[in-house]
Amino acid sequence: MTFSNLLGPTQISASGLSAERFRMEVIANNIANANTTSDVNGQPFRRREVVFAAELANAMAGEQGRPSGGVRVVGVNEDATELPRVYRPGHPHADDEGFVTMPNVNLSNEMVDLITATRGYEANLKVMKTYKESIRQSLALLRAA
Repeated sequence: MTFSNLLGPTQISASGLSAERFRMEVIANNIANANTTSDVNGQPFRRREVVFAAELANAMAGEQGRPSGGVRVVGVNEDATELPRVYRPGHPHADDEGFVTMPNVNLSNEMVDLITATRGYEANLKVMKTYKESIRQSLALLRAA
């Protein structure tokens, strides 16, 4: 077993940790902008979603210098769902009829996504800790022999 193969599981888990951390940052940004009715372009904020891709194809192709599996972030897409209109006649961004176009951020959905991302992060961290402990026990057995 080569050294790079020995670190394979940690590289896979590290890619998951990094991807889930980025996903949590995007979710936090969505929550922070849940009431942003006008961005720098004068448009309401649109919810963003992270898109992941598996690194298994790279492992199968035998690409050098790339993780032997795992996940990577391939992009951040704007959610194309319709922006809700809310009647708020005193709002500075209200139209002539008193309606304000609000962001398409649903806080309940964002919290569920945040919990899911947190659980994914924790699972990858647990894999790293378990793998580290198994290597430690293997080294202890080799020393005793």
